[in-house]
Amino acid sequence: MIKKTLAVLLANSLITPVLADEKDDLLKLRQDIAREREELTELKQTTTNLIDVFVQQGLLDKQKAATLLNTAKSQKLEESTEAPTEQPAKDAKRIRVTYVPDFVKEEIRQEVMAGLQDKVVAQVKTDAKQEKWGIPGALPTWLDHVKLTADARLRMQDDEFNGDNKRYLDYPSINKEGGELSAQERNEAYLNTTKDRLRLRERFRLGLDAQITDGLKAGLRLSTTNQMSAVSSNQTLGNTGQSYQVAIDRAFIQYDYLDALHNDWFSVYGGRIANPWMSTEMVYSPDLSFEGFAGTFRWHMNQNNETVKNYRAAEANSRFGLQLGPQTPDSVFMTLGVFPIQEVNFSTVDKWLLGGQIGVDWLVHHDSRLKVAAAFYDYENLRAHANARDQFTYDWTAPQFSQKGNTMVPINLNDGFNGRCTNSQSLQGQGCLYGLASDFKIFDATVMYDFADFAPVHALVSLDYAKNLGYDAGRLAREFPGYFNATTHVDNKDRTNALQIRLDLGHQDIHRFNDWSAIFAYRYVQRDALLDAFTETIFHQGGTDAKGWMLGGSYGLAKNTWLMFRWFSTQAVNGPRLDVDTAVLDLNVRL
Repeated sequence: MIKKTLAVLLANSLITPVLADEKDDLLKLRQDIAREREELTELKQTTTNLIDVFVQQGLLDKQKAATLLNTAKSQKLEESTEAPTEQPAKDAKRIRVTYVPDFVKEEIRQEVMAGLQDKVVAQVKTDAKQEKWGIPGALPTWLDHVKLTADARLRMQDDEFNGDNKRYLDYPSINKEGGELSAQERNEAYLNTTKDRLRLRERFRLGLDAQITDGLKAGLRLSTTNQMSAVSSNQTLGNTGQSYQVAIDRAFIQYDYLDALHNDWFSVYGGRIANPWMSTEMVYSPDLSFEGFAGTFRWHMNQNNETVKNYRAAEANSRFGLQLGPQTPDSVFMTLGVFPIQEVNFSTVDKWLLGGQIGVDWLVHHDSRLKVAAAFYDYENLRAHANARDQFTYDWTAPQFSQKGNTMVPINLNDGFNGRCTNSQSLQGQGCLYGLASDFKIFDATVMYDFADFAPVHALVSLDYAKNLGYDAGRLAREFPGYFNATTHVDNKDRTNALQIRLDLGHQDIHRFNDWSAIFAYRYVQRDALLDAFTETIFHQGGTDAKGWMLGGSYGLAKNTWLMFRWFSTQAVNGPRLDVDTAVLDLNVRL
């Protein structure tokens, strides 16, 4: 009995320390679990509070917040229901507590919180960008359908004239002052053809396009402007502090018909619109806006071809001076337009431009693209009619705006007896009011080939030929007898052909630093080949009766910021001597 009692006491003395050690380990484990639970609860509360703050600030809607919380709960539930890892049978009753130092726990906690914060912020930013959080509550919904555009240009222009150049009459000033002598008294009878000029100029434009409904939009564009010119929106610096002029440059409504495959079959636009024709700066100035109505109709082909579906055309007017027309590869297109030029009071006839163009747009090889178009521009009621003595019936035939080059004839002539054109206004044989001699019925053929096998570098070759079919020498001789002679330095000859060839090399669009492009062009325009009012303003100081070349290029300085330089060297074709060299440097920016 004593032996058994001693054995039990000995066993108890050995087991008691073991149980005590095990009890201490269990207590410590319980404390660690409680501390971890408290930290996880704090982290959960912090995350919940963060989501609540996002909801209160309008950065996260309630539905999105509920989705995030439900996702977290579902992930927790999945983790809790995962099958435990099987342990060897011999370890089933063993309790093992691994000691983790407090500083390690703190590092883990900070890493988990930082990772969670970065993930939540990244997700919030992504969702905010895609779903535009906060905007519907702060701004009206119609702003989602409005697109704002803006661009600015600072220009330095240096014009150099040959000292042997002849004098050219300034017909708009003569018409304004009522005769050559009247204009000469104000020093406005002649254009500057001999004095070099350096001018600083600028142009700022702000545009707004509003998508009204599917396929229907309206647009408005404001611009600095020179109200004396229909083809220039430049503001020359140096106005003695006077405010700049701002005008409505575009104001239009446009409808585009798209089928279920998003093919644009036709577009109709009206108001003051952009140039709707495939054309070059030889015919129409890049700053010219058209007033009236136009429609473009397209017949698509090969729309299931991967190359056609994936083709991305350059932006409109990406190559300065070239209007590429409809951007629909593998199609036949036709554009029709009706544009009033001048409304004439007390007359049954107004001045109009009626135009039509048909062309083909084809992807010849991969992204290399060929465009061919033929157009006919019929200008109605533009030519001058001579007034009878002391009459003003045809004063309206004088142009509201012109540049130089076209043959001009007197509507009112000083014949020594005309009370409306006296010796105080002009010398005998001179006119007091002038108009265009020729009708303008212009055939224009344009070819453009964009060689893109070395993209992003492109080589675009363009050829533009124009012929005015409206000049009638016999009619002019009958209606203005004796005016065409050596004294007036005006001949009655058909000079009605125009040609331009141009090469553009480099990037299609200048968007980033180091983007570049280069231009070389040669142009030959006889005096009545085109309407001088609508041609660009730099080549030969605008107008017609000019030949010469242009060399230039563009270079990207930063995002949507680039320099453009061009050098022009031009001479008169048939008129009195006029040699002009012009250097133009532009700094351009855009949104």
